[in-house]
Amino acid sequence: MIDRLRRAQWFARLMHIYWRFSRGLTLGVRGLVLDSDGRVFLVKHVYTDGWHLPGGGVEPGETMLDALTRELAEEGAIELTSPPRLHGVYFQTRYSNRDHVALFVVREFRQGPAPPPNHEIAACGFFRLDALPQDTTSATQARIAEVLHGRPAPPRW
Repeated sequence: MIDRLRRAQWFARLMHIYWRFSRGLTLGVRGLVLDSDGRVFLVKHVYTDGWHLPGGGVEPGETMLDALTRELAEEGAIELTSPPRLHGVYFQTRYSNRDHVALFVVREFRQGPAPPPNHEIAACGFFRLDALPQDTTSATQARIAEVLHGRPAPPRW
């Protein structure tokens, strides 16, 4: 099992590098999913450190909403039940100087059984705001603060 996980992590990292060099300008989406108890949904990927908001790249021919819908289903078995609110669009420079990310706030949804860990997602779940995992990324914490506490949104992720 450990060897399979290591191979999956290696493959995911390799694909990430390939995508960075093979694509021009990229557009991604992230969802700040809040349940009725005010908890936030986070994911831990196999190919990068920390806990993040769920999301991913917008594929050719796909709208941002289509991409968000797909990513939420894949990463957390989350199905939108009403349109999410677009919070902002950010320039993301962590991997490249060509990336942009749209952040949506999701409050109305239903969730099936959480998917088991796979080649992309090591873990996922809802967390109370006062009990976020210790390694929640600073960008994720900043986006949560912007949405829930009205902090100013910078142009960069």
